[in-house]
Amino acid sequence: MHIDILTLFPEMFDGVLNHSILKRAQDREAFTYQYVNFREYTTNKHNKVDDYPYGGGAGLVLTPQPIFDAVQDIEQKAAKKPRVVLMCPQGEPYTQAKAEELAEEDHLVFICGHYEGYDERIRQELVTDEISIGDYVLTGGELGSMVVIDSVVRLLPNVLGNEQSAPEDSFSSGLLEHPHYTRPAEFRGHEVPDVLLSGNHAKIDEWRHYQSLKRTYERRPDLLENRALSDQEKKWLEEWKNC
Repeated sequence: MHIDILTLFPEMFDGVLNHSILKRAQDREAFTYQYVNFREYTTNKHNKVDDYPYGGGAGLVLTPQPIFDAVQDIEQKAAKKPRVVLMCPQGEPYTQAKAEELAEEDHLVFICGHYEGYDERIRQELVTDEISIGDYVLTGGELGSMVVIDSVVRLLPNVLGNEQSAPEDSFSSGLLEHPHYTRPAEFRGHEVPDVLLSGNHAKIDEWRHYQSLKRTYERRPDLLENRALSDQEKKWLEEWKNC
């Protein structure tokens, strides 16, 4: 995968992209990236990339010309048309399913805005996906892009040390992840559940499934609304509802 990041502040990404799993992913040649400072594409004699909105209002709006030219330059050099992602509070809520979808792509372009917003023609003509990471407003799209890039890259082949890690993450199965324990078996009066020490993998899998469903029921019941429940899951849910 190759990722182009359109941003006025490329230095913001250095710490995230060059450490931990993302650094490992680069070392394993799972993905490459390039910063594109779209200020370099402006034809404005003062190198401005923003202007006041028509109709009045607070703040400044990113003008279309620099971003259009930057994206078109990327597309002309690409083997095929990339997926262009606009980070925006008005976009679709980001989910693990969306991360899995984007992880299937060969080329992603992220547009990170600043200021009050974007000229609407950027949305209309350039963008394939608008994504929001939550119902709140950030200073710019850089932080949101980092979140999406991290969640996508970790799904690429050979990035995680254990290939089972990603499928077992919260939300990958539609449920929250089960509790985890490690050594020691007893710590300050709190013990690891006996089933995890039993060596019985069928019982361990059943316990983990039970705990995942219970945690989802208690913390995110909305995730169960459209889930096709098995007979066993229905039985467990009835037990909890009657407690």
